[in-house]
Amino acid sequence: PRVVLTMSGSWGVDEHKWKHVRGDGTPGFVTVIVELTPQVDGTGPARLLDMVPGRSADASGEWLADRPQRFRDTVKTVTMDGYSGSAKAASEQVSKARQVMDPFHVVDLAAGKLDLCRQRVQNE
Repeated sequence: PRVVLTMSGSWGVDEHKWKHVRGDGTPGFVTVIVELTPQVDGTGPARLLDMVPGRSADASGEWLADRPQRFRDTVKTVTMDGYSGSAKAASEQVSKARQVMDPFHVVDLAAGKLDLCRQRVQNE
């Protein structure tokens, strides 16, 4: 399907590991690509654009490289977790877009650090 983002286009990327993958040597990772514009604008839910096999800078980078330049030019914000591969792909393919960490991963990172601090203080 043809996908066109608005000028305020927000695009999200995250990796997912399928836990039910059989032991055939396949790592079971997919890169999930989502358009967040409707959610950001308050006009509807996010839209799944694609799921591509793998978890690497190449997975999302090649997906973006396959889109027309006019599509890539509309991406203003890329929301991602802290995975450096996603940041590398965004820097290479949509270099003018702002890169931000998604709220789930911000809270998860903060909670993890708080937990480490709590454990250290408790052990002392």
